[in-house]
Amino acid sequence: MNYGPFYAALAFTLWGVFPLFFRRLAMLPAGEVLAHRIVWSLAFVLIVLGVRRQWGWLRPLLRQPRVLGAFAASALLLAVNWLTYIWSVNHGHVLDASLGYFITPLVNVLLGYTVLHERPRRGQWVALALATAGVVWLTVQAGQLPWIALVLAASFGSYGLLRKVAVLGPLEGLALEAMLLAPLAIAALLFWQAQGSGQFPLPDTATNLWLLAAGPITAVPLLLFAAGARRISMTTLGLMQYIGPTIQFGLGVWLFGEPFGGARLAGFGLIWLALAVYSVEGWRARDQHG
Repeated sequence: MNYGPFYAALAFTLWGVFPLFFRRLAMLPAGEVLAHRIVWSLAFVLIVLGVRRQWGWLRPLLRQPRVLGAFAASALLLAVNWLTYIWSVNHGHVLDASLGYFITPLVNVLLGYTVLHERPRRGQWVALALATAGVVWLTVQAGQLPWIALVLAASFGSYGLLRKVAVLGPLEGLALEAMLLAPLAIAALLFWQAQGSGQFPLPDTATNLWLLAAGPITAVPLLLFAAGARRISMTTLGLMQYIGPTIQFGLGVWLFGEPFGGARLAGFGLIWLALAVYSVEGWRARDQHG
């Protein structure tokens, strides 16, 4: 049996319910939650690597400064993405976060065109135009750019581009990124603790456990995604990636009660239409190439 679709669907579902996790930590500053997420993610992946005795990739990297530089850039993008997401969820902007991940596939097309010099097909250009119209509409109606969605889409799209050409697999790559970020995260936690503003450890044992859980909660979906991606086609994977933002959207509207309707619905509608065009065009292109 091919478990690829199951692994991928589970990964996207876990990403979709992330707001439920981070809302449990809403009493903490987003920067402190980010620092803990980095530290405990590193602890978790180091345990996994230790169990698997998977260290052979590390020593050669120390002699490859260009590779380290590329992963430093991807680590920075990952930190920006995580911080923006945590802040948005804990400040009542789950819908804006879901919008960011809805438009990420179209940002990937744009990055492919501008950076990799790929040639988007006609349907992809139509999808980009519709998504741009949706963003412009939301900007005009709100009086400001949907910056949360744009930062999430740009950071995650750029991160994906760097990881696409990376020499390490998902587990090793996440471990290296966490290693590069951890000194800054630990320094920040120690500084906040010395200043008396650090919250950890909290009197509430449950919240402390939620912070510790940030490690596996971050790493497990990435590992499931990697396992699924190796077993299913890119077209199928591309369609399944809408599971995550769709769940987030539902949580934002029906659980957290964020306002949605009228002008905002029209903007989202244009972006959903763009995704529909993008998906149909992808299926047709796959069928034409057999």
